[in-house]
Amino acid sequence: MPIDKNLVQLPRKKRVLILLSNDDGVYSEGLRILARRLKQIGRIVIVAPDQERSAASHALTLHRPLRVKKISQDAYAVDGTPTDCINLGINEILKQRPDIIISGINHGANLGDDVHYSGTVSAALEGGIMGVPSMAISLVARDRFRFDTAAEFAVKLAKKIIKDSLPKGIILNVNVPNLPASQIKGYEFTEQGKRNYGNIIVEKIDPRGRKYYWIGGDEVGFENIPATDCKAVAEGKISITPLRVNMTDKPSLHLLKKWKLDEKQRKRS
Repeated sequence: MPIDKNLVQLPRKKRVLILLSNDDGVYSEGLRILARRLKQIGRIVIVAPDQERSAASHALTLHRPLRVKKISQDAYAVDGTPTDCINLGINEILKQRPDIIISGINHGANLGDDVHYSGTVSAALEGGIMGVPSMAISLVARDRFRFDTAAEFAVKLAKKIIKDSLPKGIILNVNVPNLPASQIKGYEFTEQGKRNYGNIIVEKIDPRGRKYYWIGGDEVGFENIPATDCKAVAEGKISITPLRVNMTDKPSLHLLKKWKLDEKQRKRS
């Protein structure tokens, strides 16, 4: 039967578009498993580094050209940082703005002070800077990763973010214990905690007798502060920490405005 052109056509439901990235590289297992699970929500476009870029922080490549390689349908490898990937994904590769940006699943924790160094978190922060609801998700483990647990939770949280969005200028940093889903003791919205490290600098001697250094550090625990990401994960809970894109501390700003640093300022006041 021919369609009557005078009938009102109901608009098709918009398909959700998810930009997926990480700092472990485009071929990482955590990224692959997360992408597979997120397909139930909508279209997934992967724009991720061509190799591991852990601890890249919020670095942006400005002093050399970037190259993008299409490795499969809706999957691109970038020879740059996670922040580069989000910039290229939004401003060049995608033809429309994504509904959400998800960074992960990271092979390891991003708790406490880790957020300042993490390429995974920085990819989400870059999305937040660009006004796109964004989250980073990490699995708290060093080996024998249970990515399915983290991927399952990522899908639930992504659906909620897509439905209700996030406050402007806020991204979510999620850390999942390396446990079967049946052993996870719920989730908790947390503050950023404080991890402790030992032996931050390791000094070695190369075959020519010259010193060289490794920056790393062994984790020796965390400060036992209630309601923090470190504490929640230690208790077997998933931590969800809201982070601000604008890092201004307003209470401190109010205090600092009372400072008088020179004679002219004192007289004016």
